[in-house]
Amino acid sequence: MNVSARIDAVYAQVLRRNPGETEFHQAVGEVLHTLAPVLRAHPDYVDTRIVERLCEPERQIIFRVPWVDDRGEVHVNRGFRVEFSSALGPYKGGLRFHPSVNLGIVKFLGFEQIFKNALTGLAIGGGKGGADFDPKGRSTGEVMRFCQSFMTELYRHLGEHTDVPAGDIGVGSREIGYLFGQYKRVTNRYEAGVLTGKGVSWGGSHARTEATGYGTVYFVQEMLTARGLHLDGRRVVVSGSGNVALYAIEKIHALGGHVVACSDSSGYLVDERGIDVTLLKEIKEVRRERISAYAEARPTASFSARGSVFDVPCDIALPCATQNELDEQSAIALVKNSVVAVAEGANMPCTPAAINVLREAGVLFGPGKAANAGGVATSALEMRQNASRHQWTFQQTETQLADVMRNIHAQCRATAEAYDAPENYVLGANATGFLRAAEAMDAQGLV
Repeated sequence: MNVSARIDAVYAQVLRRNPGETEFHQAVGEVLHTLAPVLRAHPDYVDTRIVERLCEPERQIIFRVPWVDDRGEVHVNRGFRVEFSSALGPYKGGLRFHPSVNLGIVKFLGFEQIFKNALTGLAIGGGKGGADFDPKGRSTGEVMRFCQSFMTELYRHLGEHTDVPAGDIGVGSREIGYLFGQYKRVTNRYEAGVLTGKGVSWGGSHARTEATGYGTVYFVQEMLTARGLHLDGRRVVVSGSGNVALYAIEKIHALGGHVVACSDSSGYLVDERGIDVTLLKEIKEVRRERISAYAEARPTASFSARGSVFDVPCDIALPCATQNELDEQSAIALVKNSVVAVAEGANMPCTPAAINVLREAGVLFGPGKAANAGGVATSALEMRQNASRHQWTFQQTETQLADVMRNIHAQCRATAEAYDAPENYVLGANATGFLRAAEAMDAQGLV
């Protein structure tokens, strides 16, 4: 059996069946081209076409979302939910509200979610959703009406044992609240486990807001420790300034690191004294302003609308904004500046060429499937609390989050070593996630 030829055939089929979906092609290609040694060791998964089945979503839902703005004008957006794999549990994955959202974006995110969720060791499958709606610049009333219209269609596909969405870019606690309220209204059920990322006072979990950023830092800490290094005193650059970036910065500072730069879509700022997280939260979460306002408020900071945040010299870089933000040139700049570790806080923020540059230079690289799994892991912990009508303290939840991230790191590292690829966390994450999902699919028959 020629495994490489079979993988190439599967990838060609994905390209043919999903024209124009470049992000989905990229995500599938990255996984498939690391699985050759795994499939040689498990030829039965080739014979039963597990790989082909994993690349095809179980269900794809596209729907119209009409809503009225504050001036009485009617708008029509497009909503999506791709329920990719339920082999390990109910579909689980966030909702993204952003103008860039299309079917290919949602499929790439849902495909990544299969492996990420499998890595957590918790009973959750993979899915993702969203809409091409931009909440920026919209009033609270407009956001509420959009969310209500969105959920009026989507609710029929959800359930705590079926599909459990959470937040993502453009969907925070405000949006989750409106979505949950409408779900409760149209179903006449207080089904707390149907959405995660809820407010703590009405079924949410402590540490969920912080989980993705914190988890990324815990994964970096584990990578460094395994190589005999440490985080204390390290100079760190974080791209983005949203939820993931904010709490990654917060946890790095708590563990002794020194974050000197972050960014948003308007540019990046550098503060050699260290990013003031309290001020940054005020600007981004309360005032909802650009990060240039941070530089205006803090004399030690400077803002640049040109170049890349990854041009700033650092020991550790955490891309926490969006897909394909760290390209080959940025990776070359990081290597030139002697970066030690890079971990993906966002979903697929590094291009394949960038990953090759980093790995060839011996840089520790934590792929998003592993490094940013803390968010969905804590969502699964929230589901567990909802099922038991119980709520853990912040410390209890964070302790479990840290344990999950340590286990993910250990499993990825051990799997990579088993396939003679030490420190290849890309192979370790893809292989571990694939084997867990494949074993379940094989046991459940041809479904």
